[in-house]
Amino acid sequence: MSDSRQNERFTLLLVDDEPINLQVLRHSLQEQYRLLFAKDGVAALSLAANERPDLILLDIMMPGISGYEVCEALKRSPDTEDIPVIFVSAMADAKDEFRGLELGAVDYITKPFHPQIVQARVKTHLSLVRAKDVQRTRLQIVQCLGAAAEYKDNETGLHVVRMSHFSRLLALELGYSEEKADDILHASAMHDVGKIGIPDAILQKPGKLDDDEWQVMRTHPQIGAKIIGEHENGLLQLAAIVALNHHEKWDGSGYPRGLVGEDIPEIARIVAVADVFDALTSVRPYKPAWPIADALAHMQAQSGKHFDPNIIAAFMRCLPQVEEVRQRWADENVAI
Repeated sequence: MSDSRQNERFTLLLVDDEPINLQVLRHSLQEQYRLLFAKDGVAALSLAANERPDLILLDIMMPGISGYEVCEALKRSPDTEDIPVIFVSAMADAKDEFRGLELGAVDYITKPFHPQIVQARVKTHLSLVRAKDVQRTRLQIVQCLGAAAEYKDNETGLHVVRMSHFSRLLALELGYSEEKADDILHASAMHDVGKIGIPDAILQKPGKLDDDEWQVMRTHPQIGAKIIGEHENGLLQLAAIVALNHHEKWDGSGYPRGLVGEDIPEIARIVAVADVFDALTSVRPYKPAWPIADALAHMQAQSGKHFDPNIIAAFMRCLPQVEEVRQRWADENVAI
């Protein structure tokens, strides 16, 4: 989208072959927004590609390229497919509106229009644009912090990628929606971000840790939660929950708080299963990769102890998809 977001002034592209219609729209919107104008489809596509407006108000009946064709072209291009389009047209039949929405428009306003209606519709859809921007920014923050943790603890290869996808598969199997499962995919990548605060001598030690070193290592969940911070909702809240609780155990023997059973947030119980399975089947500085059969036997033996039995059962049901993830993002020395 355009750089206008930086100064809180959105950019709109107004497309209509009738100057009077553009004039009415200009008077309705110029005080709140930066406006661009096009009188035909070719000019509209050029401006959309070069200026990346935040929203397009688009007439349908124009000489040359129709508004429908302009919308189709916009949605085909990766550079403009996310720009919301509102059709503004004298074509008032329901089938015309349906076609416009089917092509990917977010709204349809019929002419003659009332300026206040246009203002209200534009404001509504720009609020959705802003919400998507916030969500995208939060996801980028999560990804950057996850990458920072990987650079700090780079012996685990593609561990974060695999365990994140295992977490998503488990969430879907447990009945989470696609959207929520995707949030868990991204939040789980932050599970070990607290290792940023662990000294390299401990984190990358080629062998088992002694008691003092282990006590330091056990602080990484609290460090991770502090790095992410407190959030009332959304992706960062999930990430903080995962970071703090993914080493808790079903029987209460985990850390840092010794939570028991369902007192452990379910997302952390999901991530615990995904994390441990991939850790067992991956090469680490202190151990070789376990064979899959041995890892699965261990996971089942720990059902009701380390792990939530319901999530272990779900994991076993997901094994074909789990294997697909392992093959797709395999380290060179991962056990098959």
